[in-house]
Amino acid sequence: MALKLKHKTLSGALITEIRQAILSGKYAGGTQLRQDALAETYGVSRIPVREVLFQLEAEGLVKILPQKGAIVSELSRAEIDDVFDLRIMLEPRLLLASAPALNEKDLAELDERQADYVKAIASGERDDYGRLNADLHMAMYHRADMPRSQQIVVSLLQTSDRYTRLQLSNEAAMEKAMFEHAELIGLIRARRFEKAGELLVTHIGSVREDLIKVVEGRG
Repeated sequence: MALKLKHKTLSGALITEIRQAILSGKYAGGTQLRQDALAETYGVSRIPVREVLFQLEAEGLVKILPQKGAIVSELSRAEIDDVFDLRIMLEPRLLLASAPALNEKDLAELDERQADYVKAIASGERDDYGRLNADLHMAMYHRADMPRSQQIVVSLLQTSDRYTRLQLSNEAAMEKAMFEHAELIGLIRARRFEKAGELLVTHIGSVREDLIKVVEGRG
């Protein structure tokens, strides 16, 4: 039975559905995504499916190969290094540009994002981990007048979603993530921006090391 898409636009609805299916593991790494099968599943023509697969390729979730078509990207050490090296370069820069301009409303929003994140972890809502983590990070950066960097980081956080689910699959990682996010918010409130930037580098690097252990079977 075809799924009914209820979002504003067909392409927006379709990419949300297929992206979530990849991030949740419904379409595992190495799975071939056939356009005709996807079109039937979601009750659309092949044209929007093709457009969505190209977009997912740009996000790094899919690879389009000659003779094989679209294949869900495998989780790999190389991708972890690529994504997290870029995050370490860009996110502290955004934080230092944004944090001094955050007002009380922004800080209250940060507290709400942290509370949502903690609640999702406590409830075991794994499908929400990556999105809530990204929301929290971008709430720290949104006052930076760097739209291109913000766009790139949004994409990197989206790509990180599958890894975030893996990294937060053990209690120690969850506790560490919650503590470091709370500490970052505290440093921003205290206007210790340089210290917050240093902690952010450590935080992202620590997540990377945890993920490498999981992907390489050492976790």
